[in-house]
Amino acid sequence: MTRKPRGNRAFTVIIALLGAALVIAVLWGIVTGIAKLMHYGENVTIQQETQPENQEETIPEPEAEEEPLARNTFNTDGFYEQDGIRRYHGGDLVGLAGVDVSSYQTNVDWNVVKEAGIDFAMIRVGYRGYSSGELDEDDYFTAHLEGAIHAGLKVGVYFFSQALTPEEAVEEAEYVLEKIKDYDLQYPVVFDWEEMHVPARTDEMNMLMLTSCAQAFCETVEAAGYRAGVYFNQAYGYGQLNLVSLKDYVFWLAEYAETPSFAYDIQIWQYTNEGQVPGIEGPVDMNIAFHRKDAMP
Repeated sequence: MTRKPRGNRAFTVIIALLGAALVIAVLWGIVTGIAKLMHYGENVTIQQETQPENQEETIPEPEAEEEPLARNTFNTDGFYEQDGIRRYHGGDLVGLAGVDVSSYQTNVDWNVVKEAGIDFAMIRVGYRGYSSGELDEDDYFTAHLEGAIHAGLKVGVYFFSQALTPEEAVEEAEYVLEKIKDYDLQYPVVFDWEEMHVPARTDEMNMLMLTSCAQAFCETVEAAGYRAGVYFNQAYGYGQLNLVSLKDYVFWLAEYAETPSFAYDIQIWQYTNEGQVPGIEGPVDMNIAFHRKDAMP
């Protein structure tokens, strides 16, 4: 007769005990789960079980994102015409009437312009040749600037840029600063870069470089103590210039319409290039400059 080894009997006992323990654990888990459901209800999570009584869960609110550019808030009903000149009055803003001129306006009687109701003038200092790249003074810069000042108009200036690099833009700004150093300006010194519709040295200009040129020009102007600005139309404002990088400067928008529809805030609006003003022969660009009532120039 063969006897079974004692080791096998002990192994069998251990297996039986482990099986019994596993059954007890499963049963305990089921009973505990039922108790929790009965206690919390179907809409309560396990996390709420550990939440101290009378203590509300605080969820941090996301920080409000600041608008990268201020929005256009003009009241369309605030625009009106008086003696053929468009103006604005809405909220805490007042719109002053202005013109911008260059050598295309040869015969200007600035006293008559002032009497007609024009408050300010933006005058072209000069330009960079779109093929030669040379800097040239506008033939009527001095006559226009001094005539407008003597008639009592507030004045600003602009430069027609064809800069290809920030270094060229700085050169243009320094050229302007030298020309205006003996005059008192109440309006900004503006960077005016426009696409040429003929073969030009600037044909391959891109958004990044154009913005860098505008910024270099404006930084140079403001370092000299003047207010700087950038002139653009809607196409350039939306697609060619990074206005967020230029938001610290005056925005001068060209949009020929009844009211400005551009999405972002502007400080000067050129609303037509076919204006008629007593004292100026032929058509002239017309503008409105927006000022707070408590900060009139």
